[in-house]
Amino acid sequence: MPAVPPSAFSMEDANARFNNGFPALIGLHFLEWVEGRAVLGLQVRQEHLNLGNVIHGGVLATLMDVAGACAGTYCPYPDRIRKAVTLSMTTTFTGQAGEGLIRAIGTRRAGGSRIYNSTMEVFDQQGQLLAIGEATFRLRSSSAGSDGEPV
Repeated sequence: MPAVPPSAFSMEDANARFNNGFPALIGLHFLEWVEGRAVLGLQVRQEHLNLGNVIHGGVLATLMDVAGACAGTYCPYPDRIRKAVTLSMTTTFTGQAGEGLIRAIGTRRAGGSRIYNSTMEVFDQQGQLLAIGEATFRLRSSSAGSDGEPV
């Protein structure tokens, strides 16, 4: 790995890392990703809504889980990734939203070399708080270093 990370890391690079599996299925995308902070966006569609015609809590929890994990797994190399698993997560739902753009913000708060804690918030497009959460994550062995592993 180069001693200095490339400066050309883009949101396109970030989104390419999550272009399969469940994150891709629900349609999340990165709006910002830097060391210690991740901001994800989701264009809420009909299939994200519950029977009450508001966003399903599971979608909000998924966004918080991914945002919180990514807040502690930033890797500036476009062809590499760091991975974490969720050890515990608490969620509090504070609002409702229908279709439209929502964003989840994850912030790494504390931790050591492998275990870290993040706080997460989800907002609708008017800035109304929809959910808050806290989580504890563990970096996978192959992701403990800042250079991560090949994508």
